[in-house]
Order: sequence, then C-alpha cells, then structure tokens
Amino acid sequence: MAEADANRLKWQIIEIVHQFFEAHFDQDAANLEERFNLEFEKLLQEHESEILGVQHLIKAFKPALVMVLEPDENFDRLMSEVGPILNAALSGVEHHKIQSALDEQERTRTRLAPKSRIVQVYDQPDNLKMLSVGIDVGSSTTHLVFSRLTLSRERSFTNPTNRFQLVDRQIVYESNIIFTPFLDRYTIDIEAIVDFCKEEYRKAGITPDMVETGAVIVTGETAKKKNADEIVLRLSSESGKFVSASAGPNYESVLGAMGSGILDISLETRRTILHADIGGGTSNLAIVSDGHIHSTACSNVGGRLLGIDKDFKIWRIDEPTNFLMQELGMTYKIGDVILEEDARTIAREYARALFEVMQGPAESKIAKELMMTDDLDFSIPIDAVSFSGGVAELIYGSEERFDDIGVYLAEEIKSLIDELGWSVVEPDNKIRATVIGAGAFTLSVSGSTCYFDKGIEFPIKNIPIIPVNVTTENYRTGIVEKEIARAFTKYDMIEGEDVVGLYFKDSLFR
Repeated sequence: MAEADANRLKWQIIEIVHQFFEAHFDQDAANLEERFNLEFEKLLQEHESEILGVQHLIKAFKPALVMVLEPDENFDRLMSEVGPILNAALSGVEHHKIQSALDEQERTRTRLAPKSRIVQVYDQPDNLKMLSVGIDVGSSTTHLVFSRLTLSRERSFTNPTNRFQLVDRQIVYESNIIFTPFLDRYTIDIEAIVDFCKEEYRKAGITPDMVETGAVIVTGETAKKKNADEIVLRLSSESGKFVSASAGPNYESVLGAMGSGILDISLETRRTILHADIGGGTSNLAIVSDGHIHSTACSNVGGRLLGIDKDFKIWRIDEPTNFLMQELGMTYKIGDVILEEDARTIAREYARALFEVMQGPAESKIAKELMMTDDLDFSIPIDAVSFSGGVAELIYGSEERFDDIGVYLAEEIKSLIDELGWSVVEPDNKIRATVIGAGAFTLSVSGSTCYFDKGIEFPIKNIPIIPVNVTTENYRTGIVEKEIARAFTKYDMIEGEDVVGLYFKDSLFR
C-alpha cells in the first residue's frame, strides 16, 4: 500500500472513531477522541523510520483503543466497524505483493521458462481438505466413519496467525456396525477388531496412508477392560496418521454432543439443551448453550449392562447391574432365565437414576453409585433435552431389538419424558454421534505463527488439546483460573500431572 493510501486509511479510521464516540458517549466523546488520537499517533510514530503502511495501522489501532475504552460491548462494536476496512486493505496489500512478485518473475524469465499468471482468488479464504477417520470401540458396538474435512484459513487483522477453522464435514463412508467382540468378560478381542477395520478400509477403497487425521476412542464399559490402552495404540499405529485417545467419561460426553449435531441446533435456536448420549454401558451428558458445552457428566446407565436373549436367558451381567440387582433383592446369574418384569424393573431403575442426574444432583444411593463423574452444573436453566447413542434410536422410534435391555430402557425413558412434560429435540446423528465426533471434531490446524519455549523437545505426539471457555465477551477477574479447572475436569485430565495444550479462541492480552 502506498504511503498516500495508508494516510487516507488512517484518517478514515480516525473519522469512524470520531463518529462512534459522538454517537455513544455524549459529553465524554471529545475527551475519549483526544486520548485515542494521541495514543494512535504515538504508536504509529514508533515506525517513523518506515513508510506508513496498513500493517502499522493494524498494529496500532487495537492497542490505542484499549487505552481509552474498557473491554465491553462498545469496544467490540467499534472493533467490528473498523475491522472490515482494515481486512479489505490487508487483502489488497497481500494481493499487490503477489502481483508484484509475478510481474518481476515475468520481467526476468527466459523465453523457454513457463509463464506464470496470478489467479484472482485471494479474497476467498484458503481451504485445506483432509481425510479423517473416527473409530469407536464401545460397550455394545464397534464402527468407524470416514469424513472429508474442509478447513478454511481465517484472514483478519484481529487474527494474525491465519489459523484454520473447520467449516465443512462430509461423511464419505460409514462402516457396518458390529457388536464389540470380547475374548472373555475382561478382554477385548483386538485381532477381531483390527480385522474388522481392515475390511472396512477395503470396502471404502481407502488405505491407511490416505488417512491424514482422526481418532480412536474406547468408550463406556469397554474403556475399563484390561487391554483397552493396547487396542488404542494398535489401531492408531495401523490406521493412518492421527491422534489417538482412550476417551474418559467427560470427554465422551463432549464427543457425543459434538457428533450429534446438537451444538449447531443450540446455536441456531438459542436454546439450552441437555443432551444424553446413551450407549451400551454409559450415558454421557452435556449441557449445551449457544453452541458451547457448558457442563458434562456421565452415569453408568446403558442398554447392554444386562444381556438377555429372546428367551430371556442371561448371557451378560456387568458390574453396575450386579450392584443394582443386589439393591433390588435379585439373585440372577449368567445362564439364568430372568422374568420379563424383572428385566423391565432393572431398566426402570436405570432410567430413574439417569433422570435424577439429568435434574441434578444425584442424591439416592443408586444414582450416586452409578455416577462416574461429578454432577452437572445447572447454573443455567434447561430449555429442552435430546438423545443420541444406540438407545436413542429406540427412543425416537426404531423398532429394532437386540439381545439386551435397551428396548426396555428406551421405553422407561419415554415414559419419564411424558411424565415430566419435557421438550425433546431430535439431533441429526444418533448411534453414530460419538464416532462422528471423534472423526470430525478432534482436529485443529495452526496458521502461520507459533511460539514455544526452547526447553521443549519436539516432536511431541498425542498431546490432548483442551479448549478453555474464556473469550473477550466473558472475560473478567478470576474467570481464567475457574475455566481452566473446568476444562481439565471436562476432558478427564489432572492439572499438574497430565501434559496438555490449552486453547483460547480469542487473544486476551488486553
């Protein structure tokens, strides 16, 4: 940008600030304007040895404004008015640099050199496409999903890193859903799962070297099995280049809510939704408000905690069901035939325990015993509930039956919903919610800048990145420490013990 153009832009900014102060600050307007102009000019003079350019204006504007306005609604409004002007100027400067470089290349190229030409696409965001896989080894079922992710580079004077954000997700292949294979009550059949994944890769026409990102998660009761960590490492090493994580109960809640699509519904409707992902061994809960996850919890409530065949012969009893039967005075064991009414009673107690947690806090002996995390934070009112997971398919109308108490659990949940008169929202994804969450919402790609301590030895692999809900809008004294602690809890990490990266969406230097 020529110096004359930069000067015109400078006075345009000053005029916008003048008009904004006049419109919003009455008798204080003149004083604020004078202070801003002094700070703005002082910061620009730090570059007096250089020709004034748009980069100098960008570097000086926000710090100057911080000196005269508190971070509040007026600050953000004025930033939003000046932002598009600086962004447009920045775009023009970058385009001019590209064109100048190509002009120089054209001037100096030999007759035989290929001719380059500029394509006028700078003002369109740069896109990055990646193939992702999500593999979910759950209490009841195992399946995988391949997704084509599109990430867009953000270009903004308030975003100097030019980081990429996920803007689109296209599911390119959904595998068959199989019952999770076990060698015995305590051991996952790793070879059977690896063979299943290899076959699904073959069906999809995808090889491991084509996979650029993704996640393996072992969820619910399966995460308690003695070889759960082994299967995560095995699958992650053979399925492509991706981050592997054996999800904890709170993290499962995050993935289930994200993969279900309920965050988008919450944002679009401006409603606070309590989401429950009910699988074979656990119910993962998340309170979602305005597109953000406010709180998470998990209870040992699932449709496959008691396995019964069509003749009501018991083939599986998980530990939560052993506890529940003791509380109910039942003495069934594997191989016994259970009365249908008793199977329904067990499902009813599970449903009641779940709904106790969903209304919070867990107070009864059964509900407290089944809790795997802390209670939900109900500091904001709930407008509606939603469900995903295998049991959710039955809640929303599927008539498919399995060799467990899932159908009874779904019926008891629907009965309690009617009794309480709750508003129910149906998400886009149900049984595949967690695997979609693992495959499509665990990726973030950095932009052009990175700062690191020289004492860190690279590369560092499989470091969990946990987002901290502190933004320019909600920032206040004491919130950073509180939200960091909440983030560690939400993602099942221990501060001071686990190595993690903290992600802040906004710059908080002011």
